[in-house]
Amino acid sequence: MLCCFFLAAKTSHSGNVFKKEMYRLTVYHYTTSAQETVLNSYLKNALLPALHRYGYKNIGVFKLIANDTAVLKTMYVYLPLKNLQDHLAITDKLVKDSSYQKAGAAYNNAVYTNAAYTRMEVILLKAFSLAPQMKLPKLIAAKNERVYELRSYESATEKIFANKVYMFNEGGEIDLFKRLNFNAVFYAEVVAGSHMPNLMYMTSFESKADREAHWKNFVDSPEWKKLSTLPEYQNNVSHIDIMLLQPMEYSDF
Repeated sequence: MLCCFFLAAKTSHSGNVFKKEMYRLTVYHYTTSAQETVLNSYLKNALLPALHRYGYKNIGVFKLIANDTAVLKTMYVYLPLKNLQDHLAITDKLVKDSSYQKAGAAYNNAVYTNAAYTRMEVILLKAFSLAPQMKLPKLIAAKNERVYELRSYESATEKIFANKVYMFNEGGEIDLFKRLNFNAVFYAEVVAGSHMPNLMYMTSFESKADREAHWKNFVDSPEWKKLSTLPEYQNNVSHIDIMLLQPMEYSDF
């Protein structure tokens, strides 16, 4: 079934086949400040240093921008991968890594009544054909001012989903984002996750005001007004989730 997801995004406009990256998005759901403290310490002092030792780079760690009184809080770890084997190999490396085990002891050895999260989920993604590699955003604002926007677009069926992927690639949606300087980190289709069929992408902005200005330009652009009204692209998204994120100070970007 998964092969159906890739039919619309195999080639670029020139017909060349690109080596597409994979991405692993780990989502930690938690409720207390104590859990957040343990998560931050684990990610900053144990997991990221270990991944850097293994040669991984451009790892993003983000916290959901939300009301501090919100019951459910979320943290995201974005990791670019060369292939699926990378994902499978990481756990084996961590198990044998004594430095990681020591630095992450509070997280790794937590008792069942005091875990660092209420639930963890892992989403695997494969890059789009017209955005086969991630790009570091060109931002100058301090990290605590930046806004990273993670969007998730679900479709009703695999065939309809392929139409939305085509709209992003051959249809010109990615080109429009580029022209309007949305500083996209990645565009990708979900190949394993709890919400499918689904695509996700991440854009970045200097601030909340900068984000609002960019989206106004997008909605008002002639390209989007035309693209969004084409009959072949109607009703190809059944549900949208929008997550506004702030990078942690130890995030790679």
